Amino acid sequence: MQLELHHSSAKRHHPFGQEDGPHGVLTIAGLDNSGPRHWQSAWDRLPHFNRVDFGEWNEPRLHDWVPKLDRAVREAPRGVVLVAHSLGCVALAWWAALSWSEAFREKVCGALLVAPPDVDAEDVDPRIRDFRPIPRVRLPFPSLVVASRDDTYCSFARAQEIASAWGSEFVDAGFAGHINAESPVGAWAEGLPLLARLTGHNPNLLVAELGLRTAFA
Repeated sequence: MQLELHHSSAKRHHPFGQEDGPHGVLTIAGLDNSGPRHWQSAWDRLPHFNRVDFGEWNEPRLHDWVPKLDRAVREAPRGVVLVAHSLGCVALAWWAALSWSEAFREKVCGALLVAPPDVDAEDVDPRIRDFRPIPRVRLPFPSLVVASRDDTYCSFARAQEIASAWGSEFVDAGFAGHINAESPVGAWAEGLPLLARLTGHNPNLLVAELGLRTAFA
């Protein structure tokens, strides 16, 4: 899968962590959590990668998820980059809209948002309607939105609109479905260089580490 970065009118940001070393990562899964075959679970095997535990994965509620995300960020022992998938992207945006303060400025260093769903669509899964509407708030940290051209949960054009509203750079993932366990991405090593732009990791070492840990999982 070839990723194509689109530089929109959104303000571009320089990568963080180049002087202070790599940041930690909090992964934020979506509806029903990310299972063992999901790339987020593969990434969680890497050092200083941790999953935010929402508990009620099958019956998500916005006002349950936002405080739990807030607590996870506050309790992180180091600066973090947030890596969200699907509904986790919308939860992250709501957290930024409802809970952000300048106290987080040195704590949250960026966000990689992969395959955000269109929760405003008429045929959306009823279980995620509590997250309506998608907040149209410019995220107060560097961010990348990655979207597929054949994602059944969000049209490509709608994903571009969401990225623009959030002030995010937009990455075209080609035809990769919902970029989940059913997609042909595997452990999604191709996404790690995007993450490295935000965390300060050496992307080649990150890919090599993922390959090693996946092989021995």
